[in-house]
Amino acid sequence: MAIHWDEFLGDSRDELALNASLKERAVIVGRVGLLMLACGTGAWRVRHSMNSIARVLGLTCAADVGLVSIEYTCVEFDQSYTQTMSLPTSGVNTSKLTDLEWFVNEFERYGQKMTLADIHYLLDKIEKKSGLYPPALLGLASAVACGAFVFLLGGGLIEMFCAFIGAGVGNFIRASMNKKHITLFAGIIVSVTVACLMYMLSFRLLEAMFAVSGRHEAGYIGAMLFVIPGFPFITSGLDIAKLDMRSGIERMVHAVTIIVVATLVGWIIAMTINFKPGDFVALKLSASQLLLLRLPASFCGVFGFSMMFNSSPRLAATAGVIGALANTLRLELVGLTTMPPAAAAFIGALLAGLLASLLGHWNGYPRIALTVPSIVIMVPGLYMYRAAYNIGLNSISVGAYWLTQATLIVLALPLGLIVARILTDPRWRYNN
Repeated sequence: MAIHWDEFLGDSRDELALNASLKERAVIVGRVGLLMLACGTGAWRVRHSMNSIARVLGLTCAADVGLVSIEYTCVEFDQSYTQTMSLPTSGVNTSKLTDLEWFVNEFERYGQKMTLADIHYLLDKIEKKSGLYPPALLGLASAVACGAFVFLLGGGLIEMFCAFIGAGVGNFIRASMNKKHITLFAGIIVSVTVACLMYMLSFRLLEAMFAVSGRHEAGYIGAMLFVIPGFPFITSGLDIAKLDMRSGIERMVHAVTIIVVATLVGWIIAMTINFKPGDFVALKLSASQLLLLRLPASFCGVFGFSMMFNSSPRLAATAGVIGALANTLRLELVGLTTMPPAAAAFIGALLAGLLASLLGHWNGYPRIALTVPSIVIMVPGLYMYRAAYNIGLNSISVGAYWLTQATLIVLALPLGLIVARILTDPRWRYNN
């Protein structure tokens, strides 16, 4: 149910928040935490923000944070106030997250001089802030990101074009359904189905017009990669590293559920239209040409995914630069050395985390808003799909091979970010 925050103000809206009652101050702490949680950030960041607000207001806060709910208690002397709040669904909004980071930082400086009305007015503005992009532009962002993703996986122009069409239409449908508050599973099933069918129609059209080879159907998986749950995947690992087991496990289950539903839908459609996830047609490019093309492709992929997370163009471009360097390094390590893909993913994520820390201090962007888009392009969606496809055909050994490869990479990505945080952030280096 919706929370009517004005009802907590009563007749003291013009009173300094520092002098307000325990209940009125505790509500501010809880509201900031709930808004942070709604942006998709991890439990550690939510709790840190709540603690920052509580300290300024003279309270001690203890919070138990999950995927869509917060249970917290604020204590002052021998009194306490406990509240449980929940969200209807989980989402990602890096634009709001940036605003909330600014609010928390400013509150630490000026919060003791702000009234209850001032605080709730600013939080109202952040909460009511609409998405930066309409569904059509989100569809275009997805098309660019997935087209670039397909090239980075080894696909050529034909696969990129078909994935561009499929992902663009599919994510347009998903964004339109999200705007109408359609439930998560329905959005995934419908959007992935549309994306796969649009890839098939585009490919059949090219076959009929230009007699392209049937081997180009291997890019089919690229059309549905826009559903990759990058934020819950990565934040689950970060939460577990900080011993936030409840949030970490819930986020991991949420991410795995999305992947399972999407891959099963893609598998069923592939069986229906007789598409097989074979190897890509080899690109006739030298190592230097691949390097020069991987940089802009990685930038475009990360930029598109960042837009899908509702990042501003400047924030998306910053993440794109980080992703271009980190992902290209990962691909070069795999292509030019004998390094296993999981080890290369760890090094790529480590570089992304270090660069995000450096740029975050300079431009003030939340680190999570830079790191997750920059490494979501490293999530092995192709491996996950091949695992589901082969297991569905009872090729258990082949499916287990791809599942193992995907699992190792998925574990390596948050581990790289964790190491980067430990190296650059004292709050992650020590328990206190």
